[in-house]
Amino acid sequence: MGWAELTNGDLLTAAEADGFELMITADQNIRHQQNLTGRRIALLVLGTNRLDILFANVECIRSAIDRVSVGGYLVVEFDRPPLPRRPYPPPSD
Repeated sequence: MGWAELTNGDLLTAAEADGFELMITADQNIRHQQNLTGRRIALLVLGTNRLDILFANVECIRSAIDRVSVGGYLVVEFDRPPLPRRPYPPPSD
């Protein structure tokens, strides 16, 4: 769409102008940066951008899409698997 250079506010305005009703993002700070009052677009903020977690939660995301309202904001959090840890070296005697 040629929107790669747009920042959040301009991106929301361009999306609204083209008839989009929903913007899905993983940007956790967008709610502090954007005021949705008077907007005709909703924001759905995903708690991660990790594809494995998103693919495992497609139904949860679809449900959130159905629940978010125009000019609204909804956060979807996911249970995350534990991060892999490197084993600590054995203690030296």
